[in-house]
Amino acid sequence: QTTRELFDTLLLWKARLPLDANGEASVEVPLNDSITSFRIVAVATDGAGLFGTGSASIQSTQELMVLSGLPPLVREGDRYRAGFTVRNTTNRNMEVDVSGKADSTSAGLKPIALSLSPGEAKEIGWDVVAPAGVETVKWEVEAKERGKEEHDRIRITQKVVPAVPVSTFQATLAQVENEFRLPVERPKDALPGRGGVRVVLRPKIAEGLSGVTDYMRRYPYTCMEQKVSRAIALKDDGLWKKVVEEIPSHMDSSGLVKYFPSMDLGSEVLTAYILSISNEAGREIPANLKEKMETGLKAFINGSVKRNPTLVAPDLTVRKLMAAEALSRHSGLDPRLLDSIMIQPNLWPTSAVLDWFNILIRSNDIPDRTKRLDEAAQIIRSRLNFQGSIMTFSTEGTDFLWWLMLSGDTNSVRLVLNMIDLEKWKEDMPRIIRGAIGRQYKGHWLTTTANAWGVLAVDKFAKKFEAAPVNGFTTASLSGADKEKTLDWAKEPKSGSLSFEWPKGEDTLHLIHVGQGRPWATVQSLAAIPLKGPLSSGYKIVKTITPVIQKEKGKWSVGDVARIKLELEAQSDMTWVVVNDPVPAGASILGIGLGRDSSLLTQAEEWKGYVWPAFEEKSFDSYKAYFEFVPKGKWQVEYTIRLNNEGKFLLPNTRVEALYAPEMFGENPNEELRIEL
Repeated sequence: QTTRELFDTLLLWKARLPLDANGEASVEVPLNDSITSFRIVAVATDGAGLFGTGSASIQSTQELMVLSGLPPLVREGDRYRAGFTVRNTTNRNMEVDVSGKADSTSAGLKPIALSLSPGEAKEIGWDVVAPAGVETVKWEVEAKERGKEEHDRIRITQKVVPAVPVSTFQATLAQVENEFRLPVERPKDALPGRGGVRVVLRPKIAEGLSGVTDYMRRYPYTCMEQKVSRAIALKDDGLWKKVVEEIPSHMDSSGLVKYFPSMDLGSEVLTAYILSISNEAGREIPANLKEKMETGLKAFINGSVKRNPTLVAPDLTVRKLMAAEALSRHSGLDPRLLDSIMIQPNLWPTSAVLDWFNILIRSNDIPDRTKRLDEAAQIIRSRLNFQGSIMTFSTEGTDFLWWLMLSGDTNSVRLVLNMIDLEKWKEDMPRIIRGAIGRQYKGHWLTTTANAWGVLAVDKFAKKFEAAPVNGFTTASLSGADKEKTLDWAKEPKSGSLSFEWPKGEDTLHLIHVGQGRPWATVQSLAAIPLKGPLSSGYKIVKTITPVIQKEKGKWSVGDVARIKLELEAQSDMTWVVVNDPVPAGASILGIGLGRDSSLLTQAEEWKGYVWPAFEEKSFDSYKAYFEFVPKGKWQVEYTIRLNNEGKFLLPNTRVEALYAPEMFGENPNEELRIEL
């Protein structure tokens, strides 16, 4: 008997099934390794008026079986009971020996002997600690009937995530010309033995955005914009394919794309962003979808489709220019669509001037095109302000339009994309790209849209301005030669990473390059720093856990049900706010409609305030609620969980933040949760 390890819930999906002359079809359904019941459903349609459905159930079984009760996800340092159920389905007694093994666990798993009566099932398990420094633990558990051939063996992969993640505390990007020095020191309150100093060396600046890559790879939120931005920034073909597959379910009847599929109306801002950035990145969108999106944007510009902004603001011109710029990239822009826009670029935010400039570049039929191009370029240049290595705009305050996913960061990197091919801007480009990168915080720009545009801007700059190869050796050292590490560019011509543990005190990182070219070095300070108390920068959080069902008053037990109440306060109106609250490993968030769920236990959940989530995400690790708009003032969120596993569980911070104004956030630490049997 092979090891059972394929436990997908979906066995087969056929969108089209041809029938024979009798209106019948034969389908082969491959069973996987799950020992359970399966439901087979067929749906038939014929035209607009005929519809039918039918179903049947089948059951798979075997005489001796092992069923997993492992939490699908645990956090580093969790102390928990790794539980399994062993079942005898025969009409005779069984003497069973159970053995288990798991990689990366803190202790060995001792064999367990069981006596099982006919039809009896017993729970067994081992007390373990979730290891640090790994992403998964692979478990293999086998049950054998003593002296017989009956046995069962399963293999389960369990995900491991950090309770206090190692993140970039500080980062800098520098070009190594002969040598480079930087003082380093472990951050105060950082956990010992975690993190360190990482030097990522690359021959071109476009390949030196490791901080952006790390940030976007770990980014936890999942609206359509964020999926698009992650696929673009990570240059991930697989992610982009998934995005394209999801667009139809996110599209409204007008052809505008929604942030979440459950929303009623799509957004002209999001639709314009998807069309523009996909074109800039060279990513394909199927022609039928693109045509619908373009039709929706044209209807928005001419006024036949109206979308009221989430935040009331005089921004209709800005939104129309965003839509027009996207159209100018694809099907071409009919100049008559601009008749409803009063052309006053001096009064517009910088993002609108950049859009207007792009429209003029691509549209030859606009009256006074050359004059208006010069005017737009002059307005943009007059707003530039360089302070050391950082570039800002004189209109920075009015350029921050978070409800439209616009900021000084997006303007700075889009400026590179707009002007890089123009001879008049050629000499300014190195200073502009350095200034745009200088706006990064902890190695990345603040928003997902800025990071996506930024990757494209830096790529384009590198192709045009960085042709000289890098060869020779680059050496990095801390505290002298005993901690010296060297990258040989002949062996690693594309990139290399040199990592150091934290020194005991203050130290200096010393980089020396010997050879041709000037490599780019991204130096990252990596640390795991636990939050010691509530942190408020625009939002406040008060969290309360109340028992709904509790076996014993004053302590939590397996099977108990708890209500989580989050009392939140916003200091100002804000669009697209997310609440992210962790749940203990193995716990189930109720209200998702699956088997063993309970609608009765969630009926008393109480929400307060003039807000309602556009989308809720209930996963193994956390509860997330996305709000399209949150006004200034207080509101309350509640959800319900069932505790399923025994142990001591660590919890990351509870966090609320504005997705397009990340400096607006609130964060509270959580105490360890102990659950008894």
